[in-house]
Amino acid sequence: MLKYRSILNNNELVSFSDALFQGLAQDGSLFVPNKIPSYNLKKNYVTYHDLAKDIIYPFVKENINHNELEKICEESFNFKVPLKKIDDKIYILELFHGPTLAFKDFAARFLARSFSILNQNKLTILVATSGDTGGAVANGFSGVEGINVVILYPSKRVTEIQELQLTRVQKNVKSIEVNGTFDDCQKLVKMAFSDKKLRNNINLTSANSINIGRLIPQITYYVWAKKKLENLGEPTFCVPSGNLGNLTGGILAKLSGVKIKRFLATTNSNDSLVRYLKNGNFKIESTIKTISNAMDVGDPSNLERIKFLYNFNLNNIKKDLKSTSVNDAKTIKMIKKIKKDYNYTVCPHTAVGLANIENKKWKNSPVIYLATAHPLKFKNIIEPIIEEKIKLPSSIKSLYKKKKKSISMNPSYENFKNFLLTNF
Repeated sequence: MLKYRSILNNNELVSFSDALFQGLAQDGSLFVPNKIPSYNLKKNYVTYHDLAKDIIYPFVKENINHNELEKICEESFNFKVPLKKIDDKIYILELFHGPTLAFKDFAARFLARSFSILNQNKLTILVATSGDTGGAVANGFSGVEGINVVILYPSKRVTEIQELQLTRVQKNVKSIEVNGTFDDCQKLVKMAFSDKKLRNNINLTSANSINIGRLIPQITYYVWAKKKLENLGEPTFCVPSGNLGNLTGGILAKLSGVKIKRFLATTNSNDSLVRYLKNGNFKIESTIKTISNAMDVGDPSNLERIKFLYNFNLNNIKKDLKSTSVNDAKTIKMIKKIKKDYNYTVCPHTAVGLANIENKKWKNSPVIYLATAHPLKFKNIIEPIIEEKIKLPSSIKSLYKKKKKSISMNPSYENFKNFLLTNF
């Protein structure tokens, strides 16, 4: 049966439930599956949640039975996942039709329902967010009994809509506005998980992509898109990349036997992955603030998982993965170009992923670009670029009527620890 192991120690094997609740392994490293299931999906799936159930089941069956998983998937993936053709062999997979208008809804809703079924004790979930994760988690876990959520986000480094979703929350969700960067937020979360005394007092887990439960549902949309183009050959997936969780989900799909040609991971000016692929090393640098803020990550935690999945062999990684970096000027240029050429509006992150759309060498087979967020979430950036207004849905309009609930904090672990001990 599939188990989960620490990247650093193959002797620590745990169940899906244990990996979900622990977040990090006891040695401080990330959990990975000890084997990858092999799929032979000949069935023609009518609904997304039906396919998702078959993909996810081998990863969770030790703790979640078939009927429970069916219910989780029906409730988690109750929105459309369209694959749109915009040109010859060029497709956009829209992942932003969930309640918070970002691809993070796939994982957050799956996590919330999995925790709800498996949770026996009072639980506190810690989340560091560069923008979209926190909003998806706040929505997904809203009002879930027995579970408290603490979200850390970098002050003045998220958009207006993102902050609305982060701070207009239910009473079981606490939002901390950190006077620093996303990496500062992520560091505080990791320090909390490494603090054994704290964990003896508070039952902690994570909803960041350090939690393996975040990655498993992200496998599903790669398979969904591939099956939509079943007769057109092996696609290249172009993935806007920050903390590399989205990319890792795709790699898991490929390694499970799904016929994917390659991945092109495009970063913004925070180009850790690009530098790593050059020679196997990269120096952690200060985060650069960009208009694709959800990808402003200087130290992507899922890079360790990618290395593990390829047996720490850089040449094997490079066979399946290419990476380029795009600055804000190029991102703006792509937003304008996609609007002009295809009458299609994209968010800054999707524009980063589309930056290679003119590169002919990728077009021998289908190219699928992942659209990770609705442009509305970045309307203050997008509207001046495309010189058009983006209409607000009623779900966003209602947030403006609610009072902001957040706590300002400097990136001090002692301050954060005291907050947790006082409140939970």
